[in-house]
Amino acid sequence: MPINITINSTIYQKKLIVLIASIPLFISGCQVVSVKNQALNVSIANERDSILTRKKMSEASLNVLSMTGGEADICTDDPEKCTTELKKIPQIQDEQLLSTASEAYLTKALALSNKSECSMGLINKYQSEEKKAAHQKTYNECLDQQLLLLDQSIRYSYAYLFKTKRHPSERLFDNRQVQIRDFYNQALAKLITNYGLRYTQERVPREIKVGKSIYKVNYSDYPQIANTKLDSLMSSYNLNFSGLRSTNRRDGFGAEFVATLPAPSNDDVGKYLVDPMNHQYKNGVNPNIHEPRYLSVTITAQPQVSNTVDDILYNPNFQLNIFDPYSVEKLKIGNNSYPLAANFSAPYGLWLAENKLGAAAYLSLIDRDNSITMPQLFKLEPYNPNKKIIVLVHGLASSPEAWIRLTNDIMGDQVLREHYQVWQVFYSTNMPILESHFQIDALIRQSFATLDQNSPSAKNAVLIGHSMGGIISRLLVSQADLTQPALALFKSQQIQKFKNEPLFKARLQINPITNFDRAIFIASPHKGTAFADRWFTKAARRIIKLPGAFLGAFADSLTERNVNVKDFVKDLGHGLIQNGPSDLSHSSKFTELTENVVPTDKIIFHSVMGNITDSKDPKVMNDGIVPYESAHLKGAASELIIKGGHSIQETPEAVLELRRILRLHLTEQGLYKP
Repeated sequence: MPINITINSTIYQKKLIVLIASIPLFISGCQVVSVKNQALNVSIANERDSILTRKKMSEASLNVLSMTGGEADICTDDPEKCTTELKKIPQIQDEQLLSTASEAYLTKALALSNKSECSMGLINKYQSEEKKAAHQKTYNECLDQQLLLLDQSIRYSYAYLFKTKRHPSERLFDNRQVQIRDFYNQALAKLITNYGLRYTQERVPREIKVGKSIYKVNYSDYPQIANTKLDSLMSSYNLNFSGLRSTNRRDGFGAEFVATLPAPSNDDVGKYLVDPMNHQYKNGVNPNIHEPRYLSVTITAQPQVSNTVDDILYNPNFQLNIFDPYSVEKLKIGNNSYPLAANFSAPYGLWLAENKLGAAAYLSLIDRDNSITMPQLFKLEPYNPNKKIIVLVHGLASSPEAWIRLTNDIMGDQVLREHYQVWQVFYSTNMPILESHFQIDALIRQSFATLDQNSPSAKNAVLIGHSMGGIISRLLVSQADLTQPALALFKSQQIQKFKNEPLFKARLQINPITNFDRAIFIASPHKGTAFADRWFTKAARRIIKLPGAFLGAFADSLTERNVNVKDFVKDLGHGLIQNGPSDLSHSSKFTELTENVVPTDKIIFHSVMGNITDSKDPKVMNDGIVPYESAHLKGAASELIIKGGHSIQETPEAVLELRRILRLHLTEQGLYKP
C-alpha cells in the first residue's frame, strides 16, 4: 500500500511540473497585444502615409472602415455604397466620415487611371477605324467615371477642411488635416487634367460639367489667360527638373499648374536689325521682348453655397477660381484667410527645358543658330507694376541657364519674390561686344518704355552681369563718347570713312540707362584677360566667326547710304569690329578703348569675384580665367572674393551675397526692414 501511494505522488508531481511549465504557452496563446520596438520611419509612415504615397488607404481611413465590419477593398470598389454605410453608424464623427469618404473616392479614381482600358495607348494608327472608335468610347467612359469620383472627393475633402464642428485652426497640428488638403489638391488637379483629356476641342471653357455638377470658371484673378486657348495646362505635382537644385513652392490650398501660352508670331523675328530703336515693328512692339509664356497657375474649387455640409456635398454649383500666385498669396474662405498653394519653379524649369537655351548658346557662338542672332529679353512672370526689376546678363558661350541658382533662389525667398521680378537677356556671344552692348541697350530701353513710367517697376532697377555680361552691364550704366578715341586708335582708312556715319557713331555713344540705380558685376574682365590670348583660345577664336546676318545687315544698311563697304567688310577682323571672344583679350583694341569707362555717380555698384589661389596678393589672385586686377573696379560699394573658379555666380556663397545686396537695395528704398 505505501508503495502505491509513493508512485501516485510521483506521478502527481510530474503532472504538476508539466502544467506549470505549460502556463506561458497558454498565456501566449491567449495574448492579443504584445510590444516591441520598431523603426521610427515605420511609425511615422504608418501615421502619415495615404493612398497618395502607397497602394492602400491611410491608417486613419482603415480604422474608420473597420467599424463597418467590412474589408477596405469592398469600400474602395464601391465608395458610394461604403459612404452610405458609414453614415448609418452614429458613433462615426463628422471628421471621420468626411475624410474617409474623400480618400475612398480618390482611391477608386486612381485605381481606374491605372487600368489598361483607361489608357490612350490602346489606340494606334494600325487599328481599324471600328476598333479605334471602340477604344475611344471605352477611354471616354473611363474618364467620365473618374471625373464623377474626383468630383465627390473634392466635395468631401472641402467639407472636412471648412465645415466640420471643429474649426480648421483647432486641427492646426493634425496630420489628418494635411492629408485631406492633399486629397483635395490632387483630386482637383486630376479633375481638371482629365477634363482636358476628355474634351479636347474646348477652347476657353466658361464652365465644366461633371455629372450633375457644374463648375463655373472664374478668370477675374488671372486676366492674362481669360480669353486665351492655352498650348497646355499641366499639373506641376509630377514635374521633376534635374537641373534645379530645389523646387520652390508655397504650401497651401489649391491645385498647382503650369500654363503655356501660344507662341507669338511676328515677321520681324529672326531679322537682324541694325537700327532697332528706329525700326517700325509690326504691332509696334519689338518681338525680341518676350512676355512670359510659362505661367504659374493655382486653381481652387469652391461651392457657390456653403452654409451646410449638405450644400457642399449635394448642391451642383461650384466655382473654379484661376489665380496668379505671384499676385495672390491668400484667399478668404468664410471669415478666415488661408495661404494659396503655388509652384514658382515649375514654369521656370519648363521654360529652360523646352527652349534648350544652353545648347543654343554654343550654336550661336559658332554662328550655327541664326534664330538668336538678335538679343532676346525674357520676362519670367506676369508684369507687376509694384515690383522692382532685376535684369540678368550672362557671359561668353553661356545663356540664362547661368542664372538658374540665383533665379530659383529669388523665387524661393519670400521677401525677394514679393519685391522683384526677373528679366533675362539672351544674346549671341560671338558678336563684337560693342555691338552686343548697342543691341542690348536698345532692347532694355524698349522694354522699360512699355511700362507705366510712374510705377515703382520703372525705377531703381538692378542690373547683374557675369563675365562678358558684366562688361556689357558696366557700359549700360556708364557715360562716355568713344568716337574720337576710336578714330585715333584705328588708323584704317576704311574706318575713317565712317566717322560721320550715324549708325557707326551710335555704337560708340555710351549712355546710361537711367532705370537702373544699382549694378552687380560678377567675375567680369573689365581690363581684359590674358586667357583670351592662349594658343587654344586663339585657335577657338579663329573658328568663331562674326554672324553672317549681322555682317549682311550692316553692309546693306551702309549701302543704302551710298557707301562702298566692300573693303570695309574685309577689314572688319583687323579693326574695331572683332568677335566677342577676341574683344576679351587684355591686348584687344576694345579693351583699350573701354577699360576706363566706369559707372556714373548715380549708380551704386558691387563686385563679386572668384579666387582659385591661396594667395591674397592682388597681383596673384584669379579665378582661372579673370585676374583680380581686371575684375576689380574702384568705387565699388562692396567687393567680395570667394574661393572658386570663373563660374562663381553658381556657388551658394555668391548667391547669398547677391541676396544680401538685393535685400540691402530694398532696405535703402524703404521697402524692407531686416
